[in-house]
Order: sequence, then C-alpha cells, then structure tokens
Amino acid sequence: MVTAIILLKAVRNRINELAQELADIPGVSEVFSVSGQYDLVIIARVRDNDELAELATNRMAGIEGILQSETMLAFRAFSRHDFEGMFAVGF
Repeated sequence: MVTAIILLKAVRNRINELAQELADIPGVSEVFSVSGQYDLVIIARVRDNDELAELATNRMAGIEGILQSETMLAFRAFSRHDFEGMFAVGF
C-alpha cells in the first residue's frame, strides 16, 4: 500500500465543492480544509505507485478549481494509536 499526502491550493470559492469532489475519488481516504499556505490536504491510500500516478495526474487533473498541488510519499506511519496497541496486550 502506498500512502501519499497531497497539498492543494484551490480557487477560494470552490474549496468546499472541491473537497467533496476529491473525497469521492477512489483512493482518497480523507480530505481536510486547513489554514496556512495550502487550502486542502488529501490523504491518499492506493495499491501502488501506478495507481497514485493515475490519481494525481489523471483523476485530479480533470477537476476544476485546483491551482497548485504538491504530492509527498509517506515512508512510514507513526501514530499514538500504534503505540497504544503495543502496550494494550492482555487488557
């Protein structure tokens, strides 16, 4: 499984609609509207790099309102949830 974080700058009056359109794309796990330099953050979870390329270059390219994107590949996940599971053995 490949996990990617995609940062988007969007047309201001399309942010909410754009977020919903993106959330409906297979492979998109979550979409967050955020403050700061970017408008939306997408968490994508796909089978392989080819599927990620399809998502980022073909499916997203056809959606109106995306001004700029930056895609980052996740190497490893670290979360509180993972650590709680390790120490909950036998409870």
